[in-house]
Amino acid sequence: MTSFDFTGKNVVVVGGSGGIGNSIARMFHEAGASVLITGTRESPEDYGPEADRFEGLTYSRLIISDDASVQQWDPGISSLDTLVLSQGLVQYRRREFEADIFRQVVDVNLNSVMNCAVKFKPLLSASGGTIITVSSVGGIKATIGNPAYAASKAGLIHLTRVLGAAWAADGIRVNGIAPGLIRTKMTTVTTDDPKRLAARLESIPLKRLGTPEEMAAIALFLASPMASYIIGHTIVADGGRTA
Repeated sequence: MTSFDFTGKNVVVVGGSGGIGNSIARMFHEAGASVLITGTRESPEDYGPEADRFEGLTYSRLIISDDASVQQWDPGISSLDTLVLSQGLVQYRRREFEADIFRQVVDVNLNSVMNCAVKFKPLLSASGGTIITVSSVGGIKATIGNPAYAASKAGLIHLTRVLGAAWAADGIRVNGIAPGLIRTKMTTVTTDDPKRLAARLESIPLKRLGTPEEMAAIALFLASPMASYIIGHTIVADGGRTA
């Protein structure tokens, strides 16, 4: 249970249908906010047994890799206090070395973030709101099998810095989170492989995985008045892996 109070606040979590984004959305909801999340499927029911994670949240379909879709998207809100940009894509088995796949990953992880930020800038400026990006320690460390993921997340960390500096005068605070190894559907290639997981845990000083809830707590802090003088920073939350 969080001690933050976001009663009366409006939050949009792009990519909030699962993983870290969904945990962020649910924690904001528990803290009193009205929360809209996006996903790629038509409705929450299309997520089957996982649909219970949308309870209390408003759902909207958005194809973030399509610029026109983002521009035409009507989220049905007239005010916004916090925008969380948690969309993410990774392709394994060295597929990101293929030009088309490289572009696809960068479009989701970097270009769509900028598109969404620009789309909501007027509402955030009106409210003196916040943007929180979700990147990765993959943007800091070399991930040799995932060049597109690493490059796009590195770009996102710097985009967060630039937007933070550029939009502060508009009353918008832009910051980010760079998670380490978190147990989500995206990381099952590691977490479901005992040998691979053991090797990864050896490189983490805390010797454990992080949780989506731990990342959500950072998001609430960054959106709160407690972070009112923080601009353009990405908080690394990786159990010490990059220390």
